[in-house]
Amino acid sequence: MMKPIHSHTIFYFLGIGGIGMSALARFFHTKGHHVLGYDKTPTALTHELEMEGMEIVYDDQLHHLPSLITQSSREDIWVCYTPAIPKDNQIYQWFLRNEMEMFKRSELLGAITRRYNTIAIAGTHGKTTTSSLLTHLLTEGGFPVNAFLGGIANNFQSNCVMADSDWVVVEADEFDRSFLTLSPKMAAITAVDPDHLDIYGTEESFYQGFQQFAQKIQSGGVLIAKEGIPLDWKNLNSEVKVTTYALQNASAYAENVHVQNGTYVFDYVSEGVIIREIVCGLPGIHNVENAIAAITLALQCGVNPESLCQAMASFKGVRRRFDRVLSNDEVVVIDDYAHHPTEIQAAVQSVRELYPGKNVIGIFQPHLFSRTRDFGEGFAHALSQLDEVILLPIYPARELPIEGIDSQWLLDKISNPSKKLLNKSELLEIEIGVDWQVVIFLGAGDIDQLVVPLTKRINECRA
Repeated sequence: MMKPIHSHTIFYFLGIGGIGMSALARFFHTKGHHVLGYDKTPTALTHELEMEGMEIVYDDQLHHLPSLITQSSREDIWVCYTPAIPKDNQIYQWFLRNEMEMFKRSELLGAITRRYNTIAIAGTHGKTTTSSLLTHLLTEGGFPVNAFLGGIANNFQSNCVMADSDWVVVEADEFDRSFLTLSPKMAAITAVDPDHLDIYGTEESFYQGFQQFAQKIQSGGVLIAKEGIPLDWKNLNSEVKVTTYALQNASAYAENVHVQNGTYVFDYVSEGVIIREIVCGLPGIHNVENAIAAITLALQCGVNPESLCQAMASFKGVRRRFDRVLSNDEVVVIDDYAHHPTEIQAAVQSVRELYPGKNVIGIFQPHLFSRTRDFGEGFAHALSQLDEVILLPIYPARELPIEGIDSQWLLDKISNPSKKLLNKSELLEIEIGVDWQVVIFLGAGDIDQLVVPLTKRINECRA
């Protein structure tokens, strides 16, 4: 049972720069609360939060704790933390010593969503794009919603959307079984490719986590599930309606899929509904599937089918989801969050579809030692399909090194001979030649901080 929130409640976020944490910080800041926080490194996102009026420090020395925290009653302070925060962090330890009640991000999100009718988007891949697209479709279709998103949706320029509504769209994160704090009215599951085996232990346990999530859907609710995912719908509440989706052979599917002016166009077909000539401005055939899921949920909410075509065409995508940061006749630079072999495979396929015949250079920063170890063969296979591969050292996030597992270990597995391992400073000084035609940054760590400086050099060298 969480303590009540009052108008004078103060929120402190340990790890405020995380995409999920920053959405919660924005939510409470917009509600008029004092919001403060700590993060290890300043980023473009933390700068945005500061510009919005939040106070952030980047050093855990205790003299950085403001008097608003040290002199306020424990009952007036809510502390939210991410598991990525080291347990020896001095601010974290100060909150422990002073017996402050602390909540994980997932617990706080779960408490918020219990006040709303929740639409939860889960899945190893596609959940950020699908949840952002759904929020846009609902908003444009006259069904305003609040939203907590796992990326910066370009239509809203935020990962937190506020509306006068009793509905909320949330990205249901499987990490640390966070999605089990939710009790959605509607849900989607986009993919269940095993991941986070450092948390789940086995693939079977990972699947069980998604099965448990599906069982959290309220009686009378709706589940939109990707056709073919290995889950058993028979164990769900009998009053939960299950609709499958896919490119074909599902309850909701696409017909007449074709490329027109470099963009996918398709017809949407489901039970009694056909929507012709939908323009999907997102690259990759996998995003047509994401669009089918979002459209199906929007229809379940009562959005008029005719409004969905126009809303689809006006969707601007999500920052760091196949985000073209430079595009001209000489060179294209793309920034993408892909950090799982399946996601890298999809990103490379999208590049090949959009830029046939071009030389494609992939710059990949592996995320987590355990993920690199668990999916080394898959990473090597996906990366080998690039024309050139540049690996950065593994971004450790919350982990300590694992003996024998590093980027050299992964590099040795890549069959493509055009490969190299560079540190960040070496990458920023790399020689850029005429063969730099398409460059794609891949990874979920801090590789995004290299995108702007290297893109500037690429543009200068290829102008």
